[in-house]
Parts: sequence; structure tokens; C-alpha cells
Amino acid sequence: MSQNNPILHVGLDVAKLSLQLHLDGSFHSLTNDPKGHKQLLKLLRVHPTAHLVCEATGGYEQAVVRVLQAADIPVSVLEAGRVRYFARAQGLRAKTDPIDAAVLTAYGRTFAPAPTTAPSPQQQQLASLTQRRRQLVHLLLIERNHTEHYTDAFQLRQARQLIKLLEKQIGQCEEAITSLIAQDPVLTKKAERLKAIPGVGPIVAATVLAEMPELGQLTTPAVAALAGLAPYNHDSGEQQGGRRISGGRRAVRTALYMATLSAVRHDRILKDFYQRLRTNGKKPLVALTACMRKLIILMNRLLKNDKFQLAN
Repeated sequence: MSQNNPILHVGLDVAKLSLQLHLDGSFHSLTNDPKGHKQLLKLLRVHPTAHLVCEATGGYEQAVVRVLQAADIPVSVLEAGRVRYFARAQGLRAKTDPIDAAVLTAYGRTFAPAPTTAPSPQQQQLASLTQRRRQLVHLLLIERNHTEHYTDAFQLRQARQLIKLLEKQIGQCEEAITSLIAQDPVLTKKAERLKAIPGVGPIVAATVLAEMPELGQLTTPAVAALAGLAPYNHDSGEQQGGRRISGGRRAVRTALYMATLSAVRHDRILKDFYQRLRTNGKKPLVALTACMRKLIILMNRLLKNDKFQLAN
């Protein structure tokens, strides 16, 4: 962008029903629905260099982000924690929608975040299916836990019926995921590469591909950080604290955890690595987390380099 046409960073605070826009020093309150999205595009039409900045808000931002991306308007979707730390660093502890929108504008001006890449329709559908499956699995776990305490015949009958229905719907989601991947040559190739890793099954591969579409295009430090598996120091003066992971994409981390539990038993390299860490005094969860980090790095390398092959 030339100096004559500098980027105009625009903060957009997203709530379930509303949008708060901070555009060129002015605030605009809009609804978070098709009507409000249309008004948003109209406001942005006279600002061709606008670059929207918003937070990930548990899915409420997805519809408006898709509208902006379809209109070729760059938009950056940020981790909410980063924006809050930025606000506190400026001494801003109050939190309202207009304040949040203005903070997002300031964040954009300060850090100039890269635009969030628009997912393909197949990527969107895959993400939707894997999310739905996770929801059903969570409900199934809750119902099974409840059933253990039922003694009444009516409650037990209903619980068993619900468990059967949830298991059926989970199976339907898995069939839909398999079918969707099979229809897309790119996703099929990526999934097959990932499933070649011991411990990585179809659902883990699908979850990673859905939740981390950047996989195969990232550096080693970036892929670990994006998955929330990068260890960060906690040192102060002469005191040295243990390194801890934080942030990242929880769904990816959960899928990797399940895959790693299997991989450290069946993959020779990860098994040896895990046992070496345990021998050196690392706690089981710390050693397992290190293996998870190695696993996501391996996945990234497999998708980045077609010639890279797993060791026998």
C-alpha cells in the first residue's frame, strides 16, 4: 500500500446480536445479521483501504467475517486474550463495546496484523462437521456419567434411548466427514499423509485439517504456537519457573492428545522419546505434551514437503 493510500485499520467489536464499528474516528452500532452486514459494507464502500480487525468470539464473528471476505475486504480475526493484554498495557480496564472497537483499531495500527485467509467452502463444511461431532461426543459423555447414578427405570430407559441416538448421530457425522474428504482431492491427499503417522486416525486427521488449515505452510515455531504447544519461560531474576504452554487452538490440542496417547505406544520414535523424557525425570503430562509438540511439527512437515517420508 503506498503512502498516498495508507491502510485504514477499522475496529469491529462483535457480539451475538450486535456489531460496534470504529471507523475513521466515528462509532457505528449495527446488528449482527444480514441487514447489519449490508449496512457495514455500505459504510466501508467509501474507504477502499479499510482493513477490519475483530476478535474471535466463539463463533459469533464467523458470519460477518465471511461477508467481508466475500467482498474482498481484508479482515484479521485475533485471539481475544492478545487484545485484552494490549488494552491493559494502555491502562484501559473499562470494557464496553465502543471501547473494545477503538482498542481493536489501535491494535491494528500498532501491529498491522495479516489478514485472515478465507477458508474454502469444503474447509468450512469440514470445520462445521468436526465441531458438531465434538459437541455430540461431549453430550454423550455427560449422559453416560449421569446414567451411572440413575436407579429409576424410567430415567434409565430415557438415558439409554438418548445414548443410542447420540451414538447414531456421531456415526452420521463421521460418515459425512469421510465422504466430504473423499470428494476433495486436496483434502484426501492431506488426510492420507497424516493417517500414515501411527496413532493418527481419520477423525484426528480431519480435526487437524479443519481447525488448522494453515498446516503445511508454517514454520516449526509457528505451528507449535498455533496449536498451543509452544513452551514459554516463567523466569524472574534468579528464580527459574517451569516452562508452560498457553493459548492456541484447543480442538487441535485435544485431538493431538488422543493421538499421542496411542502414538507413544505404537510409534517407535515417539515411544523412545517419551521414555527418555520420563527417565530424565519429566512428569508424564510434561513428557506427553512434548510428544504432542513433536507430532504437530511432524504433521506440518509431512504436508509441507511431499518428498518427506516417515522412518520405517
